[in-house]
Amino acid sequence: MPHLLVDISSHGYGHVAQTAPVVNELARRIPGLRITLRSTAPAALLRQRFQCEFQHIPLALDFGMRMANALEVQVEQSAAAYRELHADWQHRVAHEAEAMRALQPDLLLANVPYLSLAAAHEAGVRAVGMCCLNWADIYRHYCVQDAESQNIHAQMLDAYNSAECFLRVQPGMPMPDFSNVRSINPIAQLGRPQRALIEERVPSVSEEKWVLVAMGGIDMLLPMERWPPIPGVRWLIPQAWGIERADITAFETLGLSFSDVLASADVVLTKPGYGTFAEAACSGVPVLYVTRRDWPEEPYLVQWLAQHGVCREVERGALQCGELHDALQQLLAQPRPVAPIPSGASEAADYLAGLL
Repeated sequence: MPHLLVDISSHGYGHVAQTAPVVNELARRIPGLRITLRSTAPAALLRQRFQCEFQHIPLALDFGMRMANALEVQVEQSAAAYRELHADWQHRVAHEAEAMRALQPDLLLANVPYLSLAAAHEAGVRAVGMCCLNWADIYRHYCVQDAESQNIHAQMLDAYNSAECFLRVQPGMPMPDFSNVRSINPIAQLGRPQRALIEERVPSVSEEKWVLVAMGGIDMLLPMERWPPIPGVRWLIPQAWGIERADITAFETLGLSFSDVLASADVVLTKPGYGTFAEAACSGVPVLYVTRRDWPEEPYLVQWLAQHGVCREVERGALQCGELHDALQQLLAQPRPVAPIPSGASEAADYLAGLL
């Protein structure tokens, strides 16, 4: 059977959320497809999202940008890390090409480490990139003043353009410097609303509005222990935050997948990120978001969500002190458009199956 190698960025969880539906669809179409995942995303997350057999190699082939938290980029640290990564670029590519030859894949799907695409080109392995963003444009946005940026950016672009195709997932960045772009519709792994089941497990929530707090895969602990209670609102938060209040439930204790919890919520509180934005819009769940301001992908995500879903921005100050009552009321009062259909996974699988 063919062997699919999948390299996934661990810069947050959106790359996993984007990739899993595509690989799941491919595995359904090609029984016995051999799948190898290389990512440092948590193994539990991979097992939850990928509904197929796979070999997991915990390896990071990119780092995206160094982050102080889910909202703030460490620009100087990122520029230094890219200088180190590219200091002996050809040797690094050759090393990863040798590792790829040892795995003997028939096809590489990269979301979205460009080093693996460059290695695939060196190793003679067919390769496809897929994402709503790329690190070349992100790097240029933040690090253009760095003395090495011109050479580093050129090597990034060469790697991305070496792929047979780059599947640009909507909503996505424009990517005008790519010569191999093929746009596909949104990708989202939709959950099933499980409100009745949640009400059995948490009897007090039947008359409450449920707000899922999901800040993505990069740590950002909100000071919710200081927030004033909002009558009729229950917060569903990560268990790791360790905050215990009568109006707070750790969503992991519900015994459901994250997608099912999201589909069951009345509102999602988050930052602009592909996975949560796409799943919320396609599930018809309103979004309250705190902006990242300078993240270059953000305008395209927000514009798309405003057109296809229900959303409202909340200021960081309000998020710190928990002044969210009015914003929640206004958000819930907005009319809801018809939810978009996430057909991108099927479109990507069509293309990849043709190559396999």
